[in-house]
Amino acid sequence: PIRRLVSLNEDSLEVIRILHAQNLVVGVDNRIPGRPFFWPVLKNRPTVGKWNEPSYERIAILHPDLVLSYGNRPGLELEKKLGPLGIQVLRLDFYKMLSMPREIKTLGMLLNREREAEIFLKWYHRKLDLIQDLIKKDPHQPRIYLESYSNYHALGPGSGGYEMGVLAGGQNIASHLSIPYPEVTPEWVLTRNPDVIIKTVSSMAAYRSGNPETLRKVRERIIHRPGWRNIRAVKTGRVYVMESDICAGPSAIIGIAYMAKWFHPRQCSDLNPEETHRQYLEQFQGVAYRGIYVYPNEH
Repeated sequence: PIRRLVSLNEDSLEVIRILHAQNLVVGVDNRIPGRPFFWPVLKNRPTVGKWNEPSYERIAILHPDLVLSYGNRPGLELEKKLGPLGIQVLRLDFYKMLSMPREIKTLGMLLNREREAEIFLKWYHRKLDLIQDLIKKDPHQPRIYLESYSNYHALGPGSGGYEMGVLAGGQNIASHLSIPYPEVTPEWVLTRNPDVIIKTVSSMAAYRSGNPETLRKVRERIIHRPGWRNIRAVKTGRVYVMESDICAGPSAIIGIAYMAKWFHPRQCSDLNPEETHRQYLEQFQGVAYRGIYVYPNEH
């Protein structure tokens, strides 16, 4: 049985919290102490360095049975360094929508928390199915440009954000590009002329401060990019900013709900992303609902 766990990222920590397994966590990545409001139970656990460059010495000292990391980063050095010490590595992404339910089940089985996994996945699929039913009623799929945290890097096939856009009923203008985060030019976006633009940001402060001003400034900068005032999305005011808190990991169902409303406002008028978010935080994360995650938030 697994009694001691090290998690190298927040996506896996949210799943651990869904599974009521925080008590097994003996080490976390170095971003956790900086978010004490969101991680009240784990904020003082020993840190093991960055999610993509952990300290193997610090991990070894903690004698974990299992280390959880993303599929491709850190590199294979993780197994090379930890294997000889008898420490197992399990690579689960939790940020790709299509594989996430299966990964949650896997971790639930390993940690002897199948029931918790099942309760969450029932809730998750209920929310997702409702969105799918609503967007089916709209014959029109808007053309969307989703931008990653880095400027002029689109969210392309293979990224979690790309899958979110598809599930929310959008037609991604980067769908023919074969990499997850392709670099694009301002002109390229202009010629593709999307109906909706969504910029993702990772301020790490959405839960604590919830300040719309930060997000408003990001939106202003997008609107004022050279030539972009001629893009349909800018002309019609359909430019949105979304925090990383709701566009990665199991909480991405909230981001999908916002996207569905933005892409299909008439069909999804009754959809309530805030209520979904409240349920997610209170029922599955054990923290109060607070913060600001999107801008503008008109409904």
